[in-house]
Amino acid sequence: MFCFIIWGGSSRPDFTCKSTEETEAWFIDSFEEWRKAKNLSNFILLGHSFGGYVAARYALKHPEHIKHLVLVGSAGFSSQTDAMYAPLIRFKATWKGAVLSHLWESNFTPQKIIRGIGPFGPDLVHKYMSARFGAYSMGEVLSGEETRLLTDYVYHTLAAKASGELCMKHIFEFGAFTRVPLLQSASEWKVPTTFIYGYEDWMPYEGAQEARKHMKVPCEIIRVPKAGHFVFIDNPTGFHSAVLYACRKFLSYGADNHSLPEGLISA
Repeated sequence: MFCFIIWGGSSRPDFTCKSTEETEAWFIDSFEEWRKAKNLSNFILLGHSFGGYVAARYALKHPEHIKHLVLVGSAGFSSQTDAMYAPLIRFKATWKGAVLSHLWESNFTPQKIIRGIGPFGPDLVHKYMSARFGAYSMGEVLSGEETRLLTDYVYHTLAAKASGELCMKHIFEFGAFTRVPLLQSASEWKVPTTFIYGYEDWMPYEGAQEARKHMKVPCEIIRVPKAGHFVFIDNPTGFHSAVLYACRKFLSYGADNHSLPEGLISA
């Protein structure tokens, strides 16, 4: 049993994005080339956030290779018609929203800000990490050393030469709305799927509930308490329990009757 984890959206710097279809194809086909090189088959695929979107698109195109799909806070299932997005829709209609939408379409990304402020970048990232996973943590609070290590990782990822970020505008509109929602493909799903969301995740689990109505394969939705979008940092114990529960049928025999671990919520 193999499990490959896609956490985000990286790409090669020399790839020029031109359309949604071409961008998605590049990510999917690149992963398929990697799978062939590693001679993997019949494995569990897990993706988080934008990585969840890529994992789902890959599973739709190559379901024969995936035995189970685990999507953690996955992008692509929200809709602008959801009531919770009404304030954002109203904001997009204002001049400020129009300016930010234009900047997004012009590939002005948060990464450009970090690169642009030079030596002040690490301090800005550290302040955000200290606040998000410290004072404003939704679950466990990171230690000083953990915050430093996470800051180093995130800063160097953001400050690196532009790559995957240049593709985002072809997949998402400003506000993280997917141009071609996965909801439209729910009836085509061929791989059993488990959705995992932090209880305070800004990616709404209701989108997964709507998709489940149209899926013809087994589908579960699990919510992890004391966690937001970065559920694996906010509540690592709950996250691990949810992933192991999702993979239970493939990790041991006679696991069909295992109950949901204490503390997790079935949606």
